[in-house]
Amino acid sequence: MAERANSSIAEAACQGHPDPMGSTLIVVAVVGAVALTERSTEHLPFAIAALLCNAALLLIFVADFDRAILLAGIVAIAIAGASTVKFDHSALKLTISDLPLVFAGTVPFLALQYPRMMLGMLVSIVLFVAVSIAVLLYAAGPPISLAFRLLLFNVAVIGFAAAVATKGGVAPSRLMLTQRRGFYSTFMASLVDRVCWRQFGGLALSDIANDPLPLKEATPARSDDSPDIIIIQHESVFDPRIFGLPVEPIVEELLSPADGQHGRLNVDIFGGGSWQSEFSLLTGLSSASFGSSAYYLFKKGAGRFHSSLPHSLASLGYRTTLMSSCRRGFLSYDRFYSSIGIHERMFIEDLPPPFDARCFEATNSDAMFLDAVIDAHIKSVTDHPAPHFLYVLTNFNHGPHDRRLVPAGQFEKQRAFAAASLPDAGYAEYYARLAKTASTWQKLKRRLASRFPGRPMLIVHYGDHQPVLTRRIAHRLTCRGDARDAFTTFYAIEALNMSRTPFGSGRGADLDIAFLGTVALQHAGLPLDPVFSTRASLLDDCREAYFGSASERKRQFHRTLVDLGLIDLVPNVPPAR
Repeated sequence: MAERANSSIAEAACQGHPDPMGSTLIVVAVVGAVALTERSTEHLPFAIAALLCNAALLLIFVADFDRAILLAGIVAIAIAGASTVKFDHSALKLTISDLPLVFAGTVPFLALQYPRMMLGMLVSIVLFVAVSIAVLLYAAGPPISLAFRLLLFNVAVIGFAAAVATKGGVAPSRLMLTQRRGFYSTFMASLVDRVCWRQFGGLALSDIANDPLPLKEATPARSDDSPDIIIIQHESVFDPRIFGLPVEPIVEELLSPADGQHGRLNVDIFGGGSWQSEFSLLTGLSSASFGSSAYYLFKKGAGRFHSSLPHSLASLGYRTTLMSSCRRGFLSYDRFYSSIGIHERMFIEDLPPPFDARCFEATNSDAMFLDAVIDAHIKSVTDHPAPHFLYVLTNFNHGPHDRRLVPAGQFEKQRAFAAASLPDAGYAEYYARLAKTASTWQKLKRRLASRFPGRPMLIVHYGDHQPVLTRRIAHRLTCRGDARDAFTTFYAIEALNMSRTPFGSGRGADLDIAFLGTVALQHAGLPLDPVFSTRASLLDDCREAYFGSASERKRQFHRTLVDLGLIDLVPNVPPAR
């Protein structure tokens, strides 16, 4: 009799009758864990639908419900964890289009810059594998028949498809990339988002309309001058006053010059990826429009952007020069900058003595680099009297800021000033580096003014992105600003020897970096070709949020650039809906 009863129980189990109490507890525990990582009730139904769909998929292979739901929960928590780490270092959550970045040289860079974070990720991966193996070996429940497994999978897919179509599905997840919630749901939404997958095929604009925007007439020059234009990208520099922290006069003069114009600058990146800011400034486009390809724009985009700030200035007779604090082999800098109209490209190995590239790379000192840059610029102006466009890329304030790059005995008062404002060693180091850069620039500006007393110059400073350090600053100051605050830096525009400047001094409009090149042309009083004239007309539509703007005219403008062959997409794809 006992043998017959045991046989009946085994037969029932094989037909798909798991222990309801145990399975219910497992489901409640897994759903609860996912809910905690989501931090959002709005997208929780979508996250649960995705979780159950994954569990149904795994059920086909593991054949029992207990292990399927446990493994789906482990995967969900791992995704949320990885997305949280990415968010802390880039202010953007993880999506499927980020996966190619793993093979783009980011891992060695992150290991060098953030060894603790990478060690934590390695430990987490080992733990994930160990727990998954343990579940597979020791957490098996009653087996379920293949027919019932397939039925459950079809039901789960239908449920997930219904969740995708709801307000908590794909489209809203695109708008949540900068919000600290919905980590798992955002990644799962990207799996069925054709905009994310499109990026794997080459360059594709995500904000482009079907119909073009007619270009405006060219704008005539507003001044007889053709001033030299010097644009300096200050690596990882932000204005401490964004967080309510005070600055000293020497730093204030760099961030908001008394005789110039200044304001907040919206950028596409946080923590790294400086070349994306460079791309946006020089092409007048948002790197974010290209999705995951934004990281590869210098490689994929070489020869594909035919309207740019350097091209425009070259057509006006300017001599265009790049001076980079990197070596020539970094990414595809040399090829990309050549393709957008920069004729002379100098890297640290090209700068003549007494500049020492190996010595410089120990600290990336702005004092050393900018002094050599101005030496080279003075020589170029002396040899070639034509107006010059000089684009300078620094690297002094790149993180991490737990390394002391400002030597002991230098800028100690500034370090103490910062520590009194915020008792954080990383911020004190950041501020000491910033103060050193500001002091260096004041000396070099006086040198330029005295060396060329009658030569007009327009100088633009800006920060390419905030360093990861600002996450800690915001936490310590309990700042609760907008999610976009992490993408805010600064810009400052000042003039030397210009008899008439078409802009006033003081606080200017907040700008998106895609507009900064156009604004520089306007402030220089130079003529704008039809493309730049049309882009200038979009300022009122978009202002401080180019990519984030819902402007239809901007989307139509992008279509015009593609139709005119000024942007070569790879492949040429229809617009996103």
